[in-house]
Parts: sequence; structure tokens; C-alpha cells
Amino acid sequence: MNRYNVAQIIQKPDNPIRRYTNIKYPSILRSSLDIYVYTTQGDRYDILALNYYNDSSLWWVINRANSNQPSDSLYPNIGDQIRIPSPQRIPNILEDYSKINI
Repeated sequence: MNRYNVAQIIQKPDNPIRRYTNIKYPSILRSSLDIYVYTTQGDRYDILALNYYNDSSLWWVINRANSNQPSDSLYPNIGDQIRIPSPQRIPNILEDYSKINI
């Protein structure tokens, strides 16, 4: 999944620079199905997404589920407990993502 597939390209005739619209992310509410782990040295959202979802491009799901973590980094804080939305929830999360980025 390429998260930029839903982004619209804005290009004005008088300006050749291509711009993309902002990507919006859905709120990811807690669920009893979610997995909780403590982070260690070397953990990254993309590697966690690959391990839990078999898709590193879903790193943003884990990042968005943890608002207490830096949103501008691929690295969660070492030693913190983070929430990983259950793999069973991914289809619904992706559907919400698609709906708000139409």
C-alpha cells in the first residue's frame, strides 16, 4: 500500500512544481484486540509494522495509535509501552483512511 495513492496532485499551469494535498489520518481508538509491547533499542515503526502486519508501509498505523510518541520520527521512545492495533483491525483502519482522503 502506498499511502500517497490517495493524495491529489495540485499543479498550476503557470507553475510547474507539483504539490500534493495533505494526507489525513483516521483516529485509531483503543480495542481489546490491540497488542501492547515495550520498545527496545532499534525498534522502528516500519519494522514493527512489517513484523505485525507483513507490510512496512503501515508504519503510520502504529505511529497514529500512540499519540504519546513523537509523530515526526520513525523511532518510538525506548522503554515506553506502545499500542499496536490488532492485525484484524487493519482492513477497517484502511477503509477509514480511504474515506477521509477522497
